[in-house]
Amino acid sequence: MKIVLVVACALIDADNRVLIAQRPEGKSMAGLWEFPGGKLDPGERPEQALIRELHEELDITVREACLAPLTFASHAYDDFHLLMPLYICRRWEGTITPREGQQVAWVRANKLRDYPMPPADLPLIPHLTDLL
Repeated sequence: MKIVLVVACALIDADNRVLIAQRPEGKSMAGLWEFPGGKLDPGERPEQALIRELHEELDITVREACLAPLTFASHAYDDFHLLMPLYICRRWEGTITPREGQQVAWVRANKLRDYPMPPADLPLIPHLTDLL
């Protein structure tokens, strides 16, 4: 089974809310909510990929020193296995502006389960609830 490595980030604002984004129409799992991030390009480190993805998706600039690894998800889908480290970030430059047509929401950690998420994201929620 193919292993797919993606990276995700829990952006946390001053009120300890977490940013989640809704997958836009036309993408797999459209309509589900997820932590921003994406696939690594060849030769890219996870932190580099996350900095790139956050800029592409949300128009913000994140410094590597502001990314802290929290946990990871390992989930078997039907046709691939997903490995996804989750970083937290409390500092960035710029105003969050969705650039791919996605909806975003700032959510308290204990309310994340109110939003339908891909199966791989669900085990990450308790770690954020414990942290926040």
